[in-house]
Amino acid sequence: MKIAAIVGSNRKGSYNRKLTAIIQERFQEKIEIEILKIEQLPMYSEDDEFNSSSIVTEIKQKILESDGVLITTPEYNHSIPGILKNALDWVSRVDTVMVKKPVMIIGSTTGALGTVRAQIHLRQILNSPGISALILPGNEVYITFVHEKMNKSGELIHEPTIQILDRTMNNFIDWIEKNKM
Repeated sequence: MKIAAIVGSNRKGSYNRKLTAIIQERFQEKIEIEILKIEQLPMYSEDDEFNSSSIVTEIKQKILESDGVLITTPEYNHSIPGILKNALDWVSRVDTVMVKKPVMIIGSTTGALGTVRAQIHLRQILNSPGISALILPGNEVYITFVHEKMNKSGELIHEPTIQILDRTMNNFIDWIEKNKM
């Protein structure tokens, strides 16, 4: 099973990127996760949507060929980061590769609300006509105070969080398997 991963942060020390790498490693026996290079996307412009760059075509193709999409995101100013919104704008136009694509959302932050507001906005975007993704219901993951749950090497050391990730990822894998078209 192939999962396309979109990390909503381009920060070098991104907790969400580390979290995605942890999931990638933990579940390598069950799924193949590829982290898409959305930081290489140009800023979306309707002027360019029919003549887009090779990175746009590549990312759209990888999403199209995937069985599902994992989105991990921080929260910036009560919403999703611009880099994530830009990627979603690209995949929602011309070749609408996210339509009916199973999606799971995970968010981590150093704050107390664990990306709740960002994920609310993200769910609205994922339900828009150009995207129309299938968001895994009842499988919300909001990781609070993530800096206290990882060690200096970037390993997740907080057992309750590990258990939540294992349970929700297994739910996602099962859900994709049961709903393959």
